[in-house]
Amino acid sequence: MKIYKFSKENGRKVEKYQSHLATYVKMVQTNKAATIGYMYIEGEGTVGYHKAPIPQLFIVVEGEGWVTGEDQKRIPIKSGEAALWEKGEWHTSGSETGMTAIVIQSEELHPETFMERKPHA
Repeated sequence: MKIYKFSKENGRKVEKYQSHLATYVKMVQTNKAATIGYMYIEGEGTVGYHKAPIPQLFIVVEGEGWVTGEDQKRIPIKSGEAALWEKGEWHTSGSETGMTAIVIQSEELHPETFMERKPHA
């Protein structure tokens, strides 16, 4: 599992279209089909331990919680961070207080091209 940050500092100011005080942070680009969904995890909720059928990018947009890789060690995650699980990687996620995330699944995900990797223990 890899953890990424998509903070405003990593983005580019939007200057076209008479934009003002707007920043765009590119996260992934794919030439292969992708599914994009929104995950709601309620307080005390979990998504059970399972194998990723294809690479999955879990982008936290609100709240905070935890994610694990195959070692099942809980890594804290919060709004402004994303977890990437590779195809076949066992993982789970959950939250004590509630968390929402955008989930992008595709055979071709390379967030390291656009986002800063966050070290974790």
